[in-house]
Amino acid sequence: MDAVIHATPEVSIIVPARNEEVCLGDCLHSLVSQAGVTFEIIVVDDQSTDRTRAIANSFAGVRVLSPGPLPNGWTGKNNAVVAGARAARGEWLLFTDADTVHLPGSLAGALAEAKEHRAELLSYSPEQIAVTFWEIATLPVVFAALARQYPPALVSDPESPVVAANGQYILVRREAYDAVGGHAAVATDLLEDVALARAVKSSGRKIQFRYAGTSVRTRMYRNFHQLREGWTKNLALLFPKPRWLAAKVLLGWSVAWLIFCLPWIVRLGAGLTTGAVHEVFHRWIGIGWLNGIVLIGPLSLMIRLRKANFTWDMEVLGAIFGYPMFAYLLLRSKNAHARHKVLWKGRNYAGSVGQPEATDNAAAVMMNQALLKSHK
Repeated sequence: MDAVIHATPEVSIIVPARNEEVCLGDCLHSLVSQAGVTFEIIVVDDQSTDRTRAIANSFAGVRVLSPGPLPNGWTGKNNAVVAGARAARGEWLLFTDADTVHLPGSLAGALAEAKEHRAELLSYSPEQIAVTFWEIATLPVVFAALARQYPPALVSDPESPVVAANGQYILVRREAYDAVGGHAAVATDLLEDVALARAVKSSGRKIQFRYAGTSVRTRMYRNFHQLREGWTKNLALLFPKPRWLAAKVLLGWSVAWLIFCLPWIVRLGAGLTTGAVHEVFHRWIGIGWLNGIVLIGPLSLMIRLRKANFTWDMEVLGAIFGYPMFAYLLLRSKNAHARHKVLWKGRNYAGSVGQPEATDNAAAVMMNQALLKSHK
């Protein structure tokens, strides 16, 4: 660990953690092993009831904090990272989740990349590790849709209104963070990563976003319950018309399967031989048109998934099972937000089906500055 206890670190790494005993050890081991830059690590234990705090305390040099009482309307994660930022001393702040693993040299590389692009905020979308069936089937489809909705090139373009960030890895210059009010400015927002990036980009500062499987990886969800709860929280906020998108996804999936299976359906219904079915089918539809319909969608999906660090087997399962699951999650998310009943990590949130209600930015900036002064 390159950090010197009494020196001002260049980067303060802030890890919010709530019942993360399964993954926190691997995360911290990968962080304390970083080299090439001075840094400090702050773990904010958000009222964990498992061994999270003990695991964090077992790493020498890691500071373990507890956030203050949860203010009305704030999310638990925002309350935790505000506490971490208040205690941080670095010129740059790295907010990263407890379920991430950071490859050797990734911190120094990210800092160099941010400086090279003159970015005040750099966000990485990690390699997504999927193990269980529904992880493997669902994650590729969701991330392919995200890649279409939020193309990294447009997110990184100062002239484009498209904004995105991945809260699993956000490196932001302290000055820019404080100037826009930090997480206090988006404290009621369930999609705090995108909201923070929007605040930074709207202030005229440069942001940089890309897929970074060679720098950091994560396993977001470890079972179906976690996957369903997590995407229910996020999808209605990430996609502006979730019901319309769900209908479009199901229609496209159904049509593709209908075209694929039609020759055999005709054969069973008419008692034709395979050769006769193919002859009738080709005359009716035309082989070129058929191939176009069947192949364009999957090929487009495969291209987007490769960019998002997914493998061939995940693409296949996604095409077969992931699309209907994605549609289900979109509808479930829309319904949960419409009813103002969003559950995440044992806490209930009101949610929002539209643009989340923002805290007044000027008030948030003043609040953030007051917190900093009280710390100093």
